[in-house]
Amino acid sequence: MLGSLQLSKTHPTISRALHCFKQPGIPRRKLLLDASVLPVVMGILGNPSPARQASRLVQSGMDKFRRADVEGSLEDFNRALSLDPAIRPYLWQRGLSLFYAEQYEEASRQFRDDVAVNPNDTEEAIWAFLAEAQLIGHEKARQDILKVGEDPRPVMRAAYTAFQDGKEPDRIMAAINPVRGSHDTFYAQLYTGLYYESLGDASRAEEAMLAAVQSPYAQQSGDYMSGVAAVHCLTRGFKNKESS
Repeated sequence: MLGSLQLSKTHPTISRALHCFKQPGIPRRKLLLDASVLPVVMGILGNPSPARQASRLVQSGMDKFRRADVEGSLEDFNRALSLDPAIRPYLWQRGLSLFYAEQYEEASRQFRDDVAVNPNDTEEAIWAFLAEAQLIGHEKARQDILKVGEDPRPVMRAAYTAFQDGKEPDRIMAAINPVRGSHDTFYAQLYTGLYYESLGDASRAEEAMLAAVQSPYAQQSGDYMSGVAAVHCLTRGFKNKESS
């Protein structure tokens, strides 16, 4: 099996995947979001049929979520998990679907399982907090927030600190790197909106989340989190005032 992997390094998709794994500070989702990587890797490694089926179901679930079919996406992720239980700690997409299906307890477990195998995963620590805040309130959830390593992304470091200490999230927007302006602006607006929602401030949550959805990055990148922002607005009834 290792021999076949060695030979596969010349495959452009595998080469790109291996390159991503070697780069510091690249979240795992940046690799997983490439729909071409996982099926090719699994096929080359000769994984059994259930694992390949699970891979296709994960991709199907992601596609459904992007189309705002939250329940349909969750069905696919659960079926994938039943076929290949080993993927559970890596199935962060399932956690997002659980969150928007209002299954907060299981969403928290999913995100905590993810952080257990990747203790530097700032975003999943925040999402675990968000799920738990729905169950036990912002302050108690803040006290129980998962401890993670230092995120190499300034915006995500600032976001985690805001959720951790409960202070105003202005520092999230202040952490935007002009060189990464569009990307950073989207993530700053997204997590600012999520922060205000956890406090129950629907007005400021709506303002930040609509700004995230309307950003150039959200409109053009294809990033899964852009879909998350759109689903968030849809499930909360957030609408651009000009289109309402």
